Amino acid sequence: MDSEPTEQGASNNERLLAAARADNEELLLEVFEQGGFDINCQDGLGNTALHNAVTHGSTDVLEHILSHEECDVDPINRIQKATPLHLAVVIEDLELRKHIVESLLDAGADTRIKDKNGETALDLLSNADTEIRALIRKSQAQASVTQDDVASDGEDEGGSGSGSGSDED
Repeated sequence: MDSEPTEQGASNNERLLAAARADNEELLLEVFEQGGFDINCQDGLGNTALHNAVTHGSTDVLEHILSHEECDVDPINRIQKATPLHLAVVIEDLELRKHIVESLLDAGADTRIKDKNGETALDLLSNADTEIRALIRKSQAQASVTQDDVASDGEDEGGSGSGSGSDED
């Protein structure tokens, strides 16, 4: 039956979402190996594998998902209009919260996106959480420098890479 993917119970997208919920690295790598999945696929609530990994503290699969070249680090779910970063900053366990927030920021998570209540991830953080506040502020500072660089780069959107051909005029 393995040669007939249509006869499997769950599609690779469903298996990807399940692997992220359960922190099942073996299943995730199997899906990656088989292909035929969308790393940014959403469940009925608009949650992606990345949302699931964050919500369930699935740190093993989180790194694999973030390292996938097609991964959108800022998908927005349907009900809360939350990104994975919004979900990460409200994780109860401090060490887990810090680890996941750092991973998302390292992957380029946008700290400016607002959820359905108009709040950014920083707005959701407790004032006492100075360490993660500092991480987010550092990321924002780096992002504003990067934005300035991109803004002065002309209109080569969808171009062939970073900075290539910027002197075409």
